[in-house]
Amino acid sequence: MVLATQRESKDHIALAASLAEEFAKTAIERDAKGGSPTKELHLLRESGLLKLHIPKEYGGLGGDWMTALKVVQEIAKADGSLGQLLGYHYVNSVTPQLFGTAAQKHKFYTDLAKSNWYFGDSVNPRDPDLILSPDGENFRLNGVKNFSTGAKGSDVIVIAGTRDDLGNVLFALIKSDRSGIKINDDWDYIGQRQTDSGSVEFHNVLIYRNEVLGDPDANTHPSPFATLITPLIQSVFVNFYLGIALGAFEEAKKYTLSITRPWIFSLAEKAAQDPYIIEQYGNLWVNLRAAISHVDYVNSVVQAAWDKGEQLTAAERGEVAVTVATAKVLSTRVALETTSKIFEVTGTRAAATKHRFDRFWRNVRTHTLHDPVAYKVHEVGNWILNEQTPVFTLYT
Repeated sequence: MVLATQRESKDHIALAASLAEEFAKTAIERDAKGGSPTKELHLLRESGLLKLHIPKEYGGLGGDWMTALKVVQEIAKADGSLGQLLGYHYVNSVTPQLFGTAAQKHKFYTDLAKSNWYFGDSVNPRDPDLILSPDGENFRLNGVKNFSTGAKGSDVIVIAGTRDDLGNVLFALIKSDRSGIKINDDWDYIGQRQTDSGSVEFHNVLIYRNEVLGDPDANTHPSPFATLITPLIQSVFVNFYLGIALGAFEEAKKYTLSITRPWIFSLAEKAAQDPYIIEQYGNLWVNLRAAISHVDYVNSVVQAAWDKGEQLTAAERGEVAVTVATAKVLSTRVALETTSKIFEVTGTRAAATKHRFDRFWRNVRTHTLHDPVAYKVHEVGNWILNEQTPVFTLYT
């Protein structure tokens, strides 16, 4: 059984690598254009990877988090936007298991697997809260979220809103074509240009009671297992940052071997024989190799926590959050360095607009601003020095 699972995992990762090769063919053109990756999302649907992480008893492929995160990494090597979209989908679509009832988990997992649903979100806690107002047995949702990754191409949107009479924050899953939802096409940033991360408006949107995860009348703290939502999404960040960095490294390597010329004062006949270029590649790979090893370890820590389910303790959850934070810091540093330094090993002509090698740096630079890495360093330092674990928020 273990061997079969390992074989399936390798097959899923190989499938992702094959898709990434296809996505890479249009990555430059799509980065320049921005907009929605409609065709690429269709290919992800057809591949079955949208239901990779759904247990087999619900019709999914039964993949674990280590496999799903590796798949995100593979896709991000070719296209950071698609890596982000897929990773967010994986986390968004497990919210029924984290916050919902057993019946809701069964319904949404079964529907996702059967219909190949793609899950977007409108959750960003930096924006003013969406407001849920009771309407008989159901609710009405109003408000605006300025950042809503994947909402435009989604089948289902995960929302987080504050109930106006009780003040408790609730998660809900609603169909994206629901009346009153306005998905705006206003995402125009320097990086991650095809993540459809623009704003969404909710105008008196009907939310059925059974679409609200868990008990909408309960004003209780989420369980340690439910609060894994933050380490999960942060681990997605870690893996697509690393994927982008590895993609940049491979593209630079191809260019250096085929096009880059040795400097006029170099004694080398080829750029790949120049000792300074060799040294820089060596330094970049040492850092990347360290990041790969640490991220693999962190992915296994996330998996172990997930496997504990509701038996996970608050202390264990805290250690998982800190461990993921170490990888967030490392992957941010390595990805920013790699995507910047590739120009030093490729040369002046590599900066031509047609190559768009800058897209790797722009992608990392844009998304690493999601939450300041300095605060992740603080979380790690406060834990190792003062034994203080991070308090749960949608950022920690």
